[in-house]
Amino acid sequence: MARRGYHHGNLRQALVEAALALITQKGPQGFTLSEAAKQADVTPAAVYRHFAGREELLVEVARQGFDIFGALMEYAFDDGKPSALAAFEAVGRAYLAFARKYPGHYQAMFESGISAQKHADLALASRKSSAVLERAAEALSAHIPPGKRPPAAMFSAHVWAMSHGVVELFTRGEARSPFPAEDLLEAGIGIYLRGLGLLPQDT
Repeated sequence: MARRGYHHGNLRQALVEAALALITQKGPQGFTLSEAAKQADVTPAAVYRHFAGREELLVEVARQGFDIFGALMEYAFDDGKPSALAAFEAVGRAYLAFARKYPGHYQAMFESGISAQKHADLALASRKSSAVLERAAEALSAHIPPGKRPPAAMFSAHVWAMSHGVVELFTRGEARSPFPAEDLLEAGIGIYLRGLGLLPQDT
């Protein structure tokens, strides 16, 4: 019998897929590298040809997640069309859609305890996705004189935090709301932006 993993195809990606399945089942800290090897049907020793340890595997899962996340955010932004406000709200909804469709990636990105700043590729992928929201924020505040507009990085970070909170409480958490997550987020964004003076009070 051939040794498991000896003629495996794309072993590196197979381990990423195995980790995603385990993260979805047990959380990002709930599995071992040996379990990932077993899930991918290879020997534990074969894992070390591609990853120095479990953290390095999680970093790759998170990096791929940020790549997908950034692409979804970019698609939702659509160069600010059909309007700056619609594009900004679409980016917020894309956050919720990503968390639902890619729960394993989401947990590796935001719940694994990995610091993106310690891993250059992960930090770059993370910055690319956050830059989309900042561009949307800049477009939304472009009509305000530079000296009076709030920093785009600040209010984009606040909306990111709001989106994350809705995901954690009402999309992935045990809390329940009588309102759809998208409606909660849109209402929250509207109230926040009106408070900053970015939207008319009757919008």
